[in-house]
Amino acid sequence: MKNQIAVFGGGCFWCTEAVFAQLKGVVSVMPGYAGGSTPNPTYESVCGGKTGHAEVIKIEFDPEIISYEDLLTVFFAVHDPTTLNRQGNDVGTQYRSIILYTDEQQKIQAENVVSELSKEGDRVVTEIKPLEKFHPAEDYHKDYYAKNPDQAYCRLVINPKLKKLKEKFQDILKK
Repeated sequence: MKNQIAVFGGGCFWCTEAVFAQLKGVVSVMPGYAGGSTPNPTYESVCGGKTGHAEVIKIEFDPEIISYEDLLTVFFAVHDPTTLNRQGNDVGTQYRSIILYTDEQQKIQAENVVSELSKEGDRVVTEIKPLEKFHPAEDYHKDYYAKNPDQAYCRLVINPKLKKLKEKFQDILKK
């Protein structure tokens, strides 16, 4: 079976990239922009909130090692899918919770998980829509956490997410 692609936005892509890079079966994680209509978005234009794009990650994964459903489980565990256009101090449509599916099966799985989570408590506001175009982020965003672990944002925002990941998902982490 060939590798598959998943595209998620759950706030700042530095955070989500750092989380998903830790998982077994994840071949690569690329930060970028998707979900909007501006043809060639840049970090500055997306941060301005006028492009319609969200900060997202494109995950290439081996479905024989990790399932799309496992990726969804991690995604919903490491961000707050109940806050509209916000993750912590990151506010704006570019930080919205979004799943951009690549096929009908991903759409169904995402809708099922959102439905189950909504039954358990707060209303999930995660947007689910087809991936039309993924725009890779500028090079300095790639592997941001790995290159800048002592930066204040990494210590204060990303480290707690990684701690939570290690506590809840030990069995699917890379060694």
